[in-house]
Amino acid sequence: MMKKLYFLILFWFFFSFDVLAGETFLSLKKNKVNVRYGPGFEYPIKYIYKKINLPIKQIDKKENFRRIIDLKNNSGWIHVSQLKKINSIIPKKDKILFSKPTNFSKPLAKIEKGRVLLVQNCDNNWCKVETGSFKGWVKKENSWGIN
Repeated sequence: MMKKLYFLILFWFFFSFDVLAGETFLSLKKNKVNVRYGPGFEYPIKYIYKKINLPIKQIDKKENFRRIIDLKNNSGWIHVSQLKKINSIIPKKDKILFSKPTNFSKPLAKIEKGRVLLVQNCDNNWCKVETGSFKGWVKKENSWGIN
């Protein structure tokens, strides 16, 4: 009985981490990234991303390939060497860039939806971001690329 319980605990422990690792946000490492129909170089190219730091969501993995989905629900397979840990978000609605993480601070710029923002760090409901020549804080809500 004890062996069964031990096995079940181990199984649950490893399975729960595998499920959590299944869906995570990543960013594109390069300006040109091939997305394939399947998890291998023998599969034809489906389309090509041409935007470094674009956030994407990993929904599956097989060996050195990750199945991804983007903001517009395009999906495919990318080699792991073309991906990096998430460092960007895309606003799904227009936002205001503030000097501090509060609505009462000085507004610095209007950020249009769809613009890639490089994330420096995040607190509760705010992220410190950089875009072009602007640095400041935006609210996390209605952003793609962050949980």
